[in-house]
Amino acid sequence: MSRQIFLDTETTGLSPDSGDRIVEIGCVEMVNRRLTGRHLHFYINPERLNSEDAVRVHGLTDEFLADKPTFPTLVDQIMDYCAGAEVII
Repeated sequence: MSRQIFLDTETTGLSPDSGDRIVEIGCVEMVNRRLTGRHLHFYINPERLNSEDAVRVHGLTDEFLADKPTFPTLVDQIMDYCAGAEVII
């Protein structure tokens, strides 16, 4: 059985060195090259402000993200979902 997870993110900007963070993560699962219908999606409070350029790209405002969970509260769910799969970004 071949299991793959296709993962996509949106971020506060393009520079992790300057502290940019993930604001949205979405994943879909395929087994033997067929969609399983199993997916994962979260909006994430980055605990920092978005850059104006990032908001123009993804449309996720600081106000919208303010009440969303933070990455540390979601990381175990994300890791469990991806465990044992080839992850394609």
